[in-house]
Amino acid sequence: MTTTKKDAVPVQALLMPKQFIAIGKIIQFFSPKLASRFAAKLFLTPFKYPMPEREKHMYNNSRIERLTVPSINREIVVFHYGTSPKKVLLCHGWSGSGTQLAKIAESLEKKGYSTISFDAPAHGRAPGKISMMPFFIESVKYLHEKYPFQLAIGHSLGGMSLLKAVSDGLPLDRLSIIGTANSITHITKDFVRNMRLKPEVATHLKSYMDGKFGEDLDNYSGAVSAKNVNIPTLVVHDKDDVDVHYSSAQEINSVLDKGSLLLTEKLGHRRILGHPETIEEITSFITE
Repeated sequence: MTTTKKDAVPVQALLMPKQFIAIGKIIQFFSPKLASRFAAKLFLTPFKYPMPEREKHMYNNSRIERLTVPSINREIVVFHYGTSPKKVLLCHGWSGSGTQLAKIAESLEKKGYSTISFDAPAHGRAPGKISMMPFFIESVKYLHEKYPFQLAIGHSLGGMSLLKAVSDGLPLDRLSIIGTANSITHITKDFVRNMRLKPEVATHLKSYMDGKFGEDLDNYSGAVSAKNVNIPTLVVHDKDDVDVHYSSAQEINSVLDKGSLLLTEKLGHRRILGHPETIEEITSFITE
C-alpha cells in the first residue's frame, strides 16, 4: 500500500487484524452488548509495529532506561535524547512509541534543547498487554518529578494526556498538541466503526468503560481539560486527518485561554510528524 493510500485509512483499521474484525461481527450477530466486551479488550490493547527507519537515529543516540511508575506499578522505557539542560517532554499517541516524534526531537536538538520521551506501558519496548490514558498521564507526572521539564509536545492521545495533566496541575510554560481528539465518546464510536461493527456497540462500549473506571470518561476529553489550561498552547491538526477530524482541534482551541491554531493540509494523522515546515512551526513556538 502506498503512503498516500495509507494516509486515507485510519491507523486502527490498518493495524487491526482481520480475524478480530471477523470475530467481532460473529459475536455482534448474537449480542451487540457481548460484542462491546470483546471490543473493550481490543480498545485497551495497543498494536505494535516495526520501528520506522526515520526513528532509528534517535533510538541509537538516546540514553535509554527502564523505570517503574509507582502510582500505576507499570514499567515504561525512557529515552533521553541530547545533553542540554533545557528539556522538552515528547508524548506519543496510542500504539506509538517514545521515538515516534524523532524528527521533532532532532529539530529541538538543533535549537539547543534536549528531549525526554517514553514508551508508555504496553507500547514500544515497554512490557504489558493493555494500556489506557491514565497510564500516560501518570507516566508524564512521574517523569516531571524525576526529570523536571517546562515544555511539552504530544501527539494524538499523548496530546490529550498532556492537556489532562496540565489541567490537574502539571506546571508547564508552553505546550503543543498534534492531531489530538476532543471527545472520548467520539473515540469509541470511531473505534467501533473501524472494527466494522454497529453504532449500538459503541454505546455499550462507552457505558462499559465508564463503569469499569467509575466515572464518565468524557471528563478526560480534550476540550474539558483545555478549559483549565492557562499556558500558551499551540494546537496543530491536519484537515485531511482521517483518524481524528480537525473539528476536534477547533473545539479544543476555542476553550483554551492562550491557544493558537495551526491547520495543515494533505499530511494526515501520521505524516505530519515528519513534515519539516510544520515541525519548524511547532519547535519555534515551544522554544519561543
